[in-house]
Amino acid sequence: MGFTDTFTFEFLILLIVSLVVSSIGFYKYVYFISLGYGFSVAAMGIALPIMYRDYLGWDTIIISLLFVIYGCRLGGYLLIREIKSVSYRSTMKKEIKDGSSMKLVAKFSIWISCAILYACQISPLYFRLQNLTNLGGTEGDYVIETDAVAIVGAVIMILGILLESMADLQKSKAKKINPSRFCDKGLYKIVRCPNYLGEVLFWTGVYVSGINTYDGAWQWVAATFGYVCIVYIMFGGARRLELRQNRNYGDDPEYQEYVKKTPILIPLVPLYSVAKYKWLVG
Repeated sequence: MGFTDTFTFEFLILLIVSLVVSSIGFYKYVYFISLGYGFSVAAMGIALPIMYRDYLGWDTIIISLLFVIYGCRLGGYLLIREIKSVSYRSTMKKEIKDGSSMKLVAKFSIWISCAILYACQISPLYFRLQNLTNLGGTEGDYVIETDAVAIVGAVIMILGILLESMADLQKSKAKKINPSRFCDKGLYKIVRCPNYLGEVLFWTGVYVSGINTYDGAWQWVAATFGYVCIVYIMFGGARRLELRQNRNYGDDPEYQEYVKKTPILIPLVPLYSVAKYKWLVG
């Protein structure tokens, strides 16, 4: 399958949807990678089943719905946190540039790059549906068929959403009890960044869900690019969080003991720090 078969008019529509939603970043720079990210995924999760409504099975319906749930949960959580949390807004001002001094050309480059990345991240579902249409099938031929690989991917996606949601709730609860202490309860006993682990798990499920349908180099490249980039970003986010926590809790003996025995992101993998890896940006 060639490039023109892979990147069809439908993919262009997905890219436009991502561009429109993520353009919220022009209002506030950080929104390119926060609200724009979450709500772009949700919007594309709605667009795909509309465009391929004659080729939907239970597997693709479930995956589309999970995109919507994931994106709305993430975008809504970030929006509420920014509106209600003064401390969060203060921290983000220090952590992330506000973009006020950035040239418009640079903002456009980031906007377009983010939109392409978000489209590539959801591309496994797009490729599954697009390749089905290339078979020349009709609604009657395919609507009741369900793929076991897609279901396995969907289950992994669900686990990722649950893990991320539980981690956010546990940290929120811990901070209400003791705002000045680091969180080491619940899932935070297993890894120091369980919310990022949930994110990695979710996108692993997405990648797996389409792994038996990728047809040709371009599809493999696009799907793998989206997956590798989000994993890289999550490790970068873990590094940023580690540096901030080192500043805030570095003199606390309990914190020092905690970081020595708790992996930063992947359970059972003895990677306890990524602070020294300056090439990680998230």
